[in-house]
Amino acid sequence: MKRLQQDALTLANILAEHPRLVVLTGAGISHDSGIPTYRDQRGTWLHSKPIQEQSFLSDESTRQRYWARSWLGWPVMRDALPNPAHVALAELEQCGSIELVITQNVDRLHQCAGSRNVVDLHGRIDQVRCLSCDALHPRESIQSLLKKQNPWLSAVQSSHLARPDGDMEVSEDMFHALSLPKCHNCSGDLMPNVVFFGGSVPSSRVATCLDALKEADALIAIGSSLMVFSGYRFCRRASELGKPVVIINPGITRADDLAHVKLQSPAGPLLTRAIEHIKQGRCQPSARDNPR
Repeated sequence: MKRLQQDALTLANILAEHPRLVVLTGAGISHDSGIPTYRDQRGTWLHSKPIQEQSFLSDESTRQRYWARSWLGWPVMRDALPNPAHVALAELEQCGSIELVITQNVDRLHQCAGSRNVVDLHGRIDQVRCLSCDALHPRESIQSLLKKQNPWLSAVQSSHLARPDGDMEVSEDMFHALSLPKCHNCSGDLMPNVVFFGGSVPSSRVATCLDALKEADALIAIGSSLMVFSGYRFCRRASELGKPVVIINPGITRADDLAHVKLQSPAGPLLTRAIEHIKQGRCQPSARDNPR
């Protein structure tokens, strides 16, 4: 409790001293919403080998594996609700402290909590894209299609938890029997509208993030081990620009040596208490001279 109080006051002072923030979030921020993380506090991968993007694009059995596993994992993602950390970041955006949230998550929980300026770095799991005509379909409609084509799916269960991308372990026999969903428009193959491991984040998304970071006073990274370069690059760039890097994470991260401050208290209570300090007048975010 003492650490939480100290960390909250430290964070409140950071918010007061740096009124224009970019926030980078990872899987850890959604843990309290019931979505497991990829790694433990030491940065060790917790799951089986993830599906690679090139394999998904080129191999039908990989697509069968994904959609069978996603059948079980999607409801976990669909039904997850924002937790206090998401809500606190939305409140900070509303009061003008946050310019942009860059999230490595695909769960859309920041938007559900009320954040408006969000870049979904790795895409969004609630959409499905046709690989032939590029049409976008709601993920829930594909769930219905999978059930219609594979009625036996309704009886399948898994003792494993879903991963942050909605993937869930199933037996090999199950996915080899799956009839793949196809595009409603052109009967093309479908892919979740996300960047798989081994894929590239669209350059326009990266540019938007880097532009915001250039104008920001500091970067706060929350709930990410930063082991993947797509997120780590922003910590490295902030450091190159001479901007403070603040890390909120109870475990080891790849950017620990770049951190101006590292806070290990849980993100939800920490952000909530920091906002309380500001509201109580213990700290006041600086007014912007040139609001944009």
